[in-house]
Amino acid sequence: MRRIHAPCHDERMFMVTTNDVPGYRVTQVLGEVMGLTVRSTNFGQGFTAGFRALGGGEIPEFTKLMYESRYEVMNRMWAEAVQRGANAVIAMRFDSGSLGSFSEMCAYGTAVLIEPIAAPTAQAAPPAPAQPAPPAPPAA
Repeated sequence: MRRIHAPCHDERMFMVTTNDVPGYRVTQVLGEVMGLTVRSTNFGQGFTAGFRALGGGEIPEFTKLMYESRYEVMNRMWAEAVQRGANAVIAMRFDSGSLGSFSEMCAYGTAVLIEPIAAPTAQAAPPAPAQPAPPAPPAA
């Protein structure tokens, strides 16, 4: 479970990949929300990454691009959820692809309102079982 606090907003929100948030109940479904970005590397990054690809292994320029893209799409999805009045996004997923030499990243989920499930209150001890009534005196 991820609880985020975006630096430019005051609201706090849960974002989870599950269909529920443990300890909370969904009170209202507000619909699908998403964030999308399409990025490209600059000439220098692409040139350097091309040489790194020849040797194999991780390409830090593209790793950084993907991290930045994920952060951006989560913030966009978060902003759309807040705009709808949500305090949580459930069933959150990422999707990525390429469009020619561009990288596309999408985050999507379901905006919902949740509230804590009330903790069970301590109940008074159940009443003692009723004592059977004494037998009636025999009729004369």
